[in-house]
Amino acid sequence: MKVIICGAGQVGFNIARHLSGENIDVTVIDHDAEQIRKVSDGLDVQALQGFASHPDMLEQAGVEDADMLIAVTQSDEINMIACQVAHSLFNVPTKIARVRHQAYLEPAWSDLFSRDNMPIDFLISPEAEVVSSIARRLEQPGALDMIGFADDKVRLIGVRLGEDCPLVNTPLRQLTELFPDLKITVVYIVRDETAIVPHGMDQMVPGDEVYFVVDSGHIGRAMTLFGHEEKEARRLVIIGGGNIGFQLARQLEKTNPTINLKLIESNKARAEFVADQLDRTVVLNGDALDAEILKEANIGAAETVVAVTDQDEVNILASVLAKRHGCARAVTLINATTFAPLISPLGIDAAVSPREITVSRILEHVRRGRVRSVYTLRAGEAEVIEVEALETSPVVGVPLRDARLPSGVLVGAVVRGDEVIMPRGATAIEAQDRVVIFAAHGAVKKVEKLFSVALGFF
Repeated sequence: MKVIICGAGQVGFNIARHLSGENIDVTVIDHDAEQIRKVSDGLDVQALQGFASHPDMLEQAGVEDADMLIAVTQSDEINMIACQVAHSLFNVPTKIARVRHQAYLEPAWSDLFSRDNMPIDFLISPEAEVVSSIARRLEQPGALDMIGFADDKVRLIGVRLGEDCPLVNTPLRQLTELFPDLKITVVYIVRDETAIVPHGMDQMVPGDEVYFVVDSGHIGRAMTLFGHEEKEARRLVIIGGGNIGFQLARQLEKTNPTINLKLIESNKARAEFVADQLDRTVVLNGDALDAEILKEANIGAAETVVAVTDQDEVNILASVLAKRHGCARAVTLINATTFAPLISPLGIDAAVSPREITVSRILEHVRRGRVRSVYTLRAGEAEVIEVEALETSPVVGVPLRDARLPSGVLVGAVVRGDEVIMPRGATAIEAQDRVVIFAAHGAVKKVEKLFSVALGFF
């Protein structure tokens, strides 16, 4: 498979890193010489300096025989034109574009991206994805992360363990004995920034970040066992009235009619615009790092603060200040990976990364065949993949204890029709099962071989 990536920023770099690690032929184009140097020095891919929307640049990258073009430059317009050129001049089969500006994404203009106009096969809107991600976290307080698989029959949930968690220091293999009717599989543990793919005798300790796959009907009980019984927020403060903050407030007004919403925006003109567009949200104009503004927002009475300005430092500091003033929970938007290790020590409950979310959505389209969805964890250290098993898959009909799963690969759940099956040694996957698989970085290619046609790149 050959993929051309337009844009060598954080998203482009990480997609290239993922794909090159799976022996896919990758070429990266960017006009920034420094960005191209980083790609060339850090990855085993072809890196070209130039404008990705120029036909001669795409031709130099070998677009004539490319299977896919992924346009993730900083410019919506360059991304769209690159897809148009790739289609009109070179007939590239699959085009993916990141488009940020809401003016292009209004439902009234949906025909713009049709095959007869601007033929983009998959459109990725990071801001819309971030809003959805934050909404999921608000739906399940206490979760670091949450995503549904198999038509939401199962969910992947991440939590941080406290000292009072009933499950600490318990070998994982005993969970089945202690709670035989609880449908849950622990697939990933992060301890002091070290990733652990767990085995039966591993134990969880306070401070661990634990990711588990659970039957959606068992979420409440699972969260209680992991020490999280937080109630859904009824009083919420949003910091930042940009596109993300504005869209989040608008969505919450529609889906949570009883929620008490306040929004802090530093720019007066933007604050006036947002206030005019929203119905029930109280909009305050001021600096979220100002104690008086936080007091005016009654931050101490809020169950949750969501900091989504365009500055990581403001988001982090505002979250810390809000919790110091008595706010129970903080969800923080961060773009730079350098800040990720600070989140837990500073007491911030959950971080949202637009880059990671965008990479997940793009990989979902890259992994063709029977792959239903893909979700990356912790900057691509691991992936959770939902795949449909075919009769040709080597694992079909074989008990998992005999399936020789590669190191770093765990089966999190098997969904057969409406039945959710948590995997045991005697479990055998059947054709048409939807299987949720955890794969550590570097093991995805092994999963491809394990499921052969089901995960084929052909």
